[in-house]
Amino acid sequence: MEEITEAVQNISITNDSHKKNRIQVSNTKKPLFFYVNLAKRYMQQHNEVELSALGMAIATVVTIAEILKNSGFAIEKKIMTSTVDMKDESRGRPIQKAKIEILLGKTDKFDELMAAAEEERELANGEEQR
Repeated sequence: MEEITEAVQNISITNDSHKKNRIQVSNTKKPLFFYVNLAKRYMQQHNEVELSALGMAIATVVTIAEILKNSGFAIEKKIMTSTVDMKDESRGRPIQKAKIEILLGKTDKFDELMAAAEEERELANGEEQR
């Protein structure tokens, strides 16, 4: 019995909702490319990014992941789906919502693509100032 008590005391509970490389996507608050560019920045800093969404925002997360993959910036590492119990604000009763988490990592040519995009931006800014 002492072993069980000791094991329970040594358990550290981690709260996943505060991951530094997680982006929780909403389908109403920000434009699509806000999230695409934010994901690129997160991958620069952390080498990978986790895109997370509930309910109707799931399609937005999948679109963001596909844009990053098809443009050569990211590779898919893991996809997790689940359901989350939530309280319906209008009716006050519990409801279940679908949840998706997509973990993306940098491709080998990520840094090269980011440098090329930065160079294009600088050229465009230089021409505007003439």
